[in-house]
Amino acid sequence: MKIALMDSGIGLLAAAAAVRRLRPDAELVLSSDPDSMPWGPRTPEDITALALDVARAAAAHRPDALIVACNTASVHALPALRAELEPALPVIGTVPAIKPAAAGGGSVAIWATPATTGSPYQRELIGDFGGSAEVTEVPCPGLADALEHGDEAGIDRAVAAAAALTPPDVRAVVLGCTHYELVATRIREAVQRPGRPRLALHGSAGAVAAQALRRIGVDPAPTAEPSGTLTVLRAGRPATLPEAALTYAEGRMLAAAAPAL
Repeated sequence: MKIALMDSGIGLLAAAAAVRRLRPDAELVLSSDPDSMPWGPRTPEDITALALDVARAAAAHRPDALIVACNTASVHALPALRAELEPALPVIGTVPAIKPAAAGGGSVAIWATPATTGSPYQRELIGDFGGSAEVTEVPCPGLADALEHGDEAGIDRAVAAAAALTPPDVRAVVLGCTHYELVATRIREAVQRPGRPRLALHGSAGAVAAQALRRIGVDPAPTAEPSGTLTVLRAGRPATLPEAALTYAEGRMLAAAAPAL
């Protein structure tokens, strides 16, 4: 069993770690093109072209499924990816977890890149799944880029700026960019108000990992022998996990749990 994941950069780490937890025996292929980051400010046509290149590199390794572990690529390139690769290769997109976050009503914030914040796509999701919740869109300029480079000071600044824009009575935060899941604990600490109930964070990694297994008809087996290998591709070429990836728990877990090919 082989699962491929694609993203512009290391935002795919959270979903890859989720797959590894569900199936320690799965072979993983991580395909990215960090030199082309950030994708958010690019035109939809450029994003689609870049995503297709990254997906083709992953598909060349003949995986059983491909996870598009990037919100921006899922918004703009998913139809093109599915048109080219399916049905031979199931393609699983990433959607912000607005529906489960809004299910309890109250105040909900969606942290996302500036390009996604206020976009017709996100507004449509809010309209479809926001229900009675009071949804606030929070742009997070610079956060994904700081996370990509392991820039601790930059991460602190971006998280603090986004926290200042988040309503003080917020009950749940949707992590609308896959990179943000790498610092979920720091985001909770920045937003949590004293005396308020514990803040709920809603990412997408666990859901897309589970969906990938469903699409290929495989059950979770978290106690399986940890024999899965790890293949890393950067711009289609064999590579190793970048140093910045190892600053996050997910990156360290992937590096330690599987031999690199």
